[in-house]
Amino acid sequence: MLIDLRSDTVTQPSAEMRTAMAQADVGDDVYGDDPTVNALQAEAARLSGKAAALFLPTGTQANLVALLSHCQRGEEYIVGQHAHNYKYEAGGAAVLGSIQPQPIEADPDGTLPLDKVAAAIKPDDIHFAKTRLLSLENTIGGKVLPLEYLQRAWQFTREHKLALHVDGARIFNAAVALDVPLKTLAQYCDTFTICLSKGLGAPVGSLLCGSEEFIQRANRWRKMTGGGMRQAGILAAAGLYALEHNVARLKEDHDNAKWLEQQLSNIGLEIVEPGAQTNVLYVRQSPELAAKLGPWMREQGVLISSGPVTRLLTHINVSRQDLQKVVILWQAFLQQHA
Repeated sequence: MLIDLRSDTVTQPSAEMRTAMAQADVGDDVYGDDPTVNALQAEAARLSGKAAALFLPTGTQANLVALLSHCQRGEEYIVGQHAHNYKYEAGGAAVLGSIQPQPIEADPDGTLPLDKVAAAIKPDDIHFAKTRLLSLENTIGGKVLPLEYLQRAWQFTREHKLALHVDGARIFNAAVALDVPLKTLAQYCDTFTICLSKGLGAPVGSLLCGSEEFIQRANRWRKMTGGGMRQAGILAAAGLYALEHNVARLKEDHDNAKWLEQQLSNIGLEIVEPGAQTNVLYVRQSPELAAKLGPWMREQGVLISSGPVTRLLTHINVSRQDLQKVVILWQAFLQQHA
């Protein structure tokens, strides 16, 4: 069995989750008739304190639909230079929505400096795209946005008449790290996404949460962008199982990442600050070693995305015993290439 630390997207559904999927009640979700999808959306709304939620196939589509629902053609959203919905989603908002991104550099803790956000807001002038939205990401690079910052960002957007969206692909990791319920984080945004297929262990799916009026608008965009699924309860059942059984256990992934950080530091590897706040850890190494490490680890049954800065993610399918093996192998590699 391979030990895969490339991402938490590689998680496999458990036998219990597969059983829930096989036994799911289904209907045509485009008609709103799938009871399991409806139950998943209702549970996400309940947990978040939002009025409504929408089930989508992917996190990229969930972010795209959110941006399309917030902004019209020729309008813009302010976003981090390294945010997923700016850098890693193929420019979808610009290509499909004619929405202009205005990226700014984040602070080292992952927050967007609000003075820089304020400076990026366009005047109400015919020469400029109209600024409509601030988009944050929580977690970002495994970093948890502080509650105090979220409160300030929320107040800032109210004062500047902007909407606030959070790409919350790993927002449950943030909630578990802060030891707060989801709704504590969700109260400081208009809309946010949840990815079910990362640390929560579902095979597919994301949720978009917001007001009833917003989700009605988003449902139209979901259909237009090809996300209208039919008997989707088979997939939604996995998401329901994940929300009921796999949230609290995220702390195990965080503890494993912190343990891995300490062990790799002990064998002489450079850990990129701030270390493992959640289930994400970055290690810095020379380009020469990085080029050799990936293929060598693969031969030993370990998959990593080796580079000068290597990202390692712990998840439900990686045990502490697996990580002990990784540390032993990494130490052996360093000794061979000393």
